[in-house]
Amino acid sequence: MKKAIIGLLATFFTLLTLGAIGAYWGYNTLQAYGEEPINITASQELNIKRGTSFNQFIATLESEQLIDEGWKLKWLVRLKPELANIRSGLYDVTPNDTLNSLLDKVISGKEKSFGVTLLEGQTIKEWRQELAQQQRLTQEEDVFNQVLLANGDESGLPEGKFFPDTYHYRAGSSDKALLNESYLKMQLELDKAWQGRQKDLPLKSAYELLILASIIEKETGKASERPWIAAVFVNRLRKGMRLQTDPTVIYGMGDRYKGNITRKDLRETTAFNTYRINGMPPTPIAAPSLAAIQAAAHPADVNYIYFVSRNDGSHVFSRTLNEHNRAVNKYQRNR
Repeated sequence: MKKAIIGLLATFFTLLTLGAIGAYWGYNTLQAYGEEPINITASQELNIKRGTSFNQFIATLESEQLIDEGWKLKWLVRLKPELANIRSGLYDVTPNDTLNSLLDKVISGKEKSFGVTLLEGQTIKEWRQELAQQQRLTQEEDVFNQVLLANGDESGLPEGKFFPDTYHYRAGSSDKALLNESYLKMQLELDKAWQGRQKDLPLKSAYELLILASIIEKETGKASERPWIAAVFVNRLRKGMRLQTDPTVIYGMGDRYKGNITRKDLRETTAFNTYRINGMPPTPIAAPSLAAIQAAAHPADVNYIYFVSRNDGSHVFSRTLNEHNRAVNKYQRNR
C-alpha cells in the first residue's frame, strides 16, 4: 500500500513537472512569437474599421499575410488581455515592425500621419488646389469662409488670414480642422507682431500690417532684404506716394495674368493696381510668412523709396529717382 502511494505521488510530481516545463515552453514560444518581424518588405497601410473584434483583427492580419499562425496570437492575448484593446484607424506597418510593435501602435492609437505644406507667397486659390490633391483628407465646400465664420469673421475675405506651414492630419480628417489651426496660428502671430510693432508706422490696423506683409512676401527674392523692402513701402506711405508694386497688379488681373505685365495693365484701374490707387490694396495678395510679418512690423531704418531687381533675386535700393533710373537702365533696360 505504501509503495502504491509513493508511486502515485511520483507520477503526480512527474506530471506536474512536465506540465510546468510545457507551460514554460509555451510561454516562451508565445513571447518569441510577439518579437517576430512582420512579413513585409515595404511599408503598407493597415485599416482597422470601427467595431472590429480582436478575432477579426487576427483574421485581417492573416488575410493580408502580415502574420502566420494567428492561433498563437489568440493564446498571447489570453496571457496579456490588454492586447485586445485595439483601436480603429489607419496604421502604417513597416518592415521594422514586430508583432509587438504593431500591437503597441494599434492599442495606443498611433495612426498613420499625413502632412500637407501650405506655402508662403501662395494664394487661397493655390492652397485649394493643394488641399484637393491630398490623400485621405475630407474636403468641405467653401472651407476657408467656413473657418472665418466659425471664428466670428463675417468679412468673406480669407486671403492672407491663414498661416503658411506644414500641417499634419489623420486619415478621414477634415480640411476644416486643419485650416482652423492655420487661421488661429496666423491670428496669434499677427496679434503679437501688431502689439510689438515699431512706433509710428503709417498703418491703421493689424489687417493693414497683414496686407503690407503679403506684398513684402511677394516682392522678396532674398530673405535678408525683407526689412529693406518693408522700409521702402513704409517710406512711400509716409510720403503719400503710391506703392507701385507689380505683385498687386498681377493679383488684380486674376486669371488674365499670363506671365507678363503690359503698360495697358499698369494703366488699368483695379482695386489692386497700386500704380493707380493710393495706399494699399483692400486685402492681402498672398499668405505672408512670419518673417514678412515681422519685417512689416519692424522695417529697416533706411530712407530708400525705390528698388529694382538685379535679376538674381536681389535688388538695388535707391533714395532718389535719378539713382533709381540709373539702376533700372543698368539692370532692366540694357539686359
